[in-house]
Amino acid sequence: MGKTWALMTHLHALAGPALTLIYPLYASICAMESTCKLDDEQWLAYWIIYSFITLFEMAAENVLYWIPLWYEAKLLFVAWLVLPQFRGASFIYDKLVREQLLKHGIRLHDHHGHGRHGHGADHEPHVLRAEHGVH
Repeated sequence: MGKTWALMTHLHALAGPALTLIYPLYASICAMESTCKLDDEQWLAYWIIYSFITLFEMAAENVLYWIPLWYEAKLLFVAWLVLPQFRGASFIYDKLVREQLLKHGIRLHDHHGHGRHGHGADHEPHVLRAEHGVH
């Protein structure tokens, strides 16, 4: 039982970084090298949401310590965000983040025709601008 428990503990410790960082890093690199914009959106949305989760955990560290199974619940949520069958990161971004940006008067500007990788000399970055004329 001792060896099995040790193995499970090590696998549990590796599952978090593999699911939250290693796989998303690999998938993000693949997305950057592909011509499909859909996967770019998924992985950029993932990093935005993962940043929110990390900031939340930093702010609520003392409270989360007392919540049983917080880490496991977070891993299940992150699995939903990253697994291609669900595209959870894109869903959350579209339904929550984008809605809040628009609700608070921030307009999203989309620039088309910027090549395969979007890094050419004529590339204009996506810009968030307030509706009130602040640029």
